[in-house]
This record gives sequence, structure tokens and C-alpha cells, in this order.
Amino acid sequence: MKIKKILVSQPQPTAKSPYYEIAKKHDVEIVFRPMIKVEPLTVKEFRHSKINLSEYTAVIFTARTAVDNFFRLCEESRVTVPDTMRYFCTTEQIALYLQKYIVYRKRKISYGLTGRLDDPQFLAAVQKNHKEKFLMPVSDIMPERMEALAAMNIDLTPAMMYRTVSNDFRPDEKCDYDLMLFFSPVGIHSLLKNVPDFVVDGKQKALIGTFGAPTAHAVKESGLELSIEAPTKDLPSMTSALDDFLTRHNAQVS
Repeated sequence: MKIKKILVSQPQPTAKSPYYEIAKKHDVEIVFRPMIKVEPLTVKEFRHSKINLSEYTAVIFTARTAVDNFFRLCEESRVTVPDTMRYFCTTEQIALYLQKYIVYRKRKISYGLTGRLDDPQFLAAVQKNHKEKFLMPVSDIMPERMEALAAMNIDLTPAMMYRTVSNDFRPDEKCDYDLMLFFSPVGIHSLLKNVPDFVVDGKQKALIGTFGAPTAHAVKESGLELSIEAPTKDLPSMTSALDDFLTRHNAQVS
């Protein structure tokens, strides 16, 4: 079966996204449809953690959602983020996104190349500033490779600032994809909740690809078959893994 329609369970990206190049190269339709949505914690909920935002001198960001919720909670808690705050981001894209809240050139910002917490460039920046008191905004699902930071013996506090929940299908929404890509275990749970007949007589309605070990584990734990598992050493991104898979898959069925 040739792949014709692909679901990417993320919000629609910018015009320069590699997904658009892949769609054109392989003549496939790519639909961006998040399977999860974010629910911010209220100030009252966050206060239960007993975390004093004003005590920290550095922040680690792994997603733009984390950036949004950090500055939101600071504002709602009436905490002024000092000009001396250091920022450590897992990608350049997240670092640039900080411009929404701060004057980029006047702040001390570092970022990694791969988006992973064990990225050498990212860890080197953290190590260089190991005496800082780090805060890491997270969801109810902890990021992968936290052990890389734990091994550095830095003063680090993960702070849950938002949660991820299922983004349910509309009553008239169809699941007519040939391949579905997921980035969170919650996305897999959402799929099975919204499409209870996803597996009929042992056959899946679509192939599945995942990014990150926890998401891949959720697929296998649910008894589903996994066709794409990223990242790998040679294929560090979902787009590179997708391009490689489509090249090999379509060559076999043509």
C-alpha cells in the first residue's frame, strides 16, 4: 500500500517546515492535527508545589509551551524576571521564541542542536554555568533524558506548570490516514480513545511512527505495531525519519 495521507499530531508549522518539502517530494498529503492539548496550571495549583520562582537564576526550556507558561505564571504570581536570568534551550527555535517575552540581545541565552537534553552543546553550556540555581518548567509528562542533567549534579528543580490532555475528535471527524505520527504517550491514548475500532481483526487502520522512547513504549504497550521510531543516531528528527521511511516504503510498493 502506497502512503498517500499522513497525520502529524502537532500544530501546523511555519512555511519553511521540512514537512512541506517531504509532501512535495513524495507526493503525499500531510495533515497537522494535534492529538493532545495543553491545560495551564492556575496560580493556585502551582502554589501547591511550594516553588518560589524568584529564587532561581537560570531556566531550562524544552518547548515553546514551557516558555509561555513560565512567563505567564511569573506575571500572574507578580514575580519580576530579572535581567540577569540565564536561559538554556534545547533548540535554537525555542531560544528565538524567547523574543516574545524578552529583549533577546540583552539576555544570556544558550541552546542545543538536537532538541535533546543530552545534546553535547546544550550540556556544555549548562556545565559552564553549573553554579546557577536552575528551574525547568515541564508538563505532567517529564522530558526524556533527564538523567543527563541529573548526572551533572547541578541545583535543578523541575516545575510542573501545565498538563497534557486528549484533544478529542469531532463527531464527524474521520480517521482515514495511511500513516500517523505521534510525539507523546498521551497522543497514543487519545488515538485509542477516539478511534476504538483502530484495530479490527488484528489489522491497524494506519501505520504508526513515534518520536521519543516514551511514545514508542506506549505504542508497544498498547499492542500496536510501530513502523517508524525516532530519533536515531542517523535520523535525529521526525522529518528525517519520515523522509527515509517514505523513500524505502514507496520503493518497495512501486
